[in-house]
Amino acid sequence: MSLVEHAKREFDALGWPGDCEMQQMVCDNVLELLTTFAEQGHSGSSAPYVLGIFEKLAKHDPIAPLTGEDDEWNEVGENQYQNNRSSDVFKNGKDGDAYWIHGKIFRDKDGCTYTSSDSRVPVVFPWTKPKPEIVDADG
Repeated sequence: MSLVEHAKREFDALGWPGDCEMQQMVCDNVLELLTTFAEQGHSGSSAPYVLGIFEKLAKHDPIAPLTGEDDEWNEVGENQYQNNRSSDVFKNGKDGDAYWIHGKIFRDKDGCTYTSSDSRVPVVFPWTKPKPEIVDADG
């Protein structure tokens, strides 16, 4: 079974797209990406490699470590800088310490997750984005 046929069968199992115009568009977009991927003829070793790079880039994540050099920063507010390679990395002041705003993800007793100013963790360059720490919140 081809990759595209597999996807169509999985969509059918979910009842997609149904009468939903937006879901139809999503299914069409996914099928277009899968068709291109299938036509590229990847092997068992190149497929995960390509998918890993594609996933990071599609999420607008960097694929090389951040350097912290001046050309990686944009001033987005008064004395507030945002990294232009990883939009969730900031620093206060041109020479301030950098921090990642998604370093800690809080999870409440119902399993809902959220971030806050307490989610910030320091960034030391060169820096590669790790998985965030999941913190069970009290209450």
